[in-house]
Amino acid sequence: MISRRAVLRGSASTAVAMAAGIVAAGSGATSASAASAGPRAVPTTLAANRGRLASRTVVTAPKLPLTHLSVAHTGESAAVRLRTAAGWGQWRELGGCAGGRDGSPAAGYRSSVVVAAGATAYEVQAKDGSTVSTVELNTVDGPLRTVAAPVRNALPLPSGATLPFYLSRGTWDADESLRFAADGSEVWPGQFIPVQTLTVHHTGLTEHNGDPDPAATVRAIYYDQCVLQGWGDIGYHLLIDEQGRVYEGRYSGSDAIPVYGSALGDDRRPLMVNAAHVGGFNAGNVGVCLLGRFSTGQPTAAAHRSLVLVLAALSALGRLNPTARTTYVNPLSGVSGEVNVISGHRDWASIGADPTECPGDAFYPYLGKLRREVAALYR
Repeated sequence: MISRRAVLRGSASTAVAMAAGIVAAGSGATSASAASAGPRAVPTTLAANRGRLASRTVVTAPKLPLTHLSVAHTGESAAVRLRTAAGWGQWRELGGCAGGRDGSPAAGYRSSVVVAAGATAYEVQAKDGSTVSTVELNTVDGPLRTVAAPVRNALPLPSGATLPFYLSRGTWDADESLRFAADGSEVWPGQFIPVQTLTVHHTGLTEHNGDPDPAATVRAIYYDQCVLQGWGDIGYHLLIDEQGRVYEGRYSGSDAIPVYGSALGDDRRPLMVNAAHVGGFNAGNVGVCLLGRFSTGQPTAAAHRSLVLVLAALSALGRLNPTARTTYVNPLSGVSGEVNVISGHRDWASIGADPTECPGDAFYPYLGKLRREVAALYR
């Protein structure tokens, strides 16, 4: 597989579980994954790399049946439209965010994963004349790969609260082999860091809801970020679909709780695994991503409810004040600046991150109310 960059250039576990009691006390407070007890078969993601295309290109014969399309562009803006049995659809502006691992060189492009189930052709356009590249993806029909039994972890929630459903990596069929190089080494070993901030994202995919297979989309995002962008894993810690289901993102180990490792920091708080959702500002920053694009519409009530619950749980575990501002300091690079404890992705541009619309022009103004809702539940 050609990389996108080449185209465009024990006891500690118990302690963490005890720390989870801060928010998980009470019966029914934890939503466990529905993972099976034994090995399971997961579909191998099929990928066909089209490479560099002209600034406006029509592809009438995809190399494989599409479920998703990964589109990268070097300029400021790009768009795509799909043809299905009903004909050509509307142009979709691409909302790729500037993620990436801390300390890695800038990719020089932005990447978006488009839901393309049923598409028989597609057209891409880079409006400023820059180059684009596409990788055609199918995350459901590939050969089945037998993997080990998934880790049975759970998401701690405020007392008495429940999620509609929680899916561990094994439950949404993450192909864990993608995280390893040919020599068996882990591409991106986890670094565990105290939590300072929480950041809300949207994927910038389907506007605003309506994904027919969200788990397949999570697998497509995983493949795009882990393999095509070369990060070694998915860049978000948690993802939420329109039904309010929560998906485990970045791998954090075999302990009982996602996002965190098995050890505690000097202040007895659990340590988060470093991820790749705000380039240059990831260390100490937990990323929670809504599936969808919210530039003109809002998340569903179910997604909003789960987002509040998740942010309240993370705030309690990290002993964070959801309505406060804080001086964030990246412990790996030393970069710092004042931000909200709960921020939208775009807020990080004020202290040096690349600008972005994320988490959407329509949803972003509600973040102030969201912080108050999280604080009320936390109390």
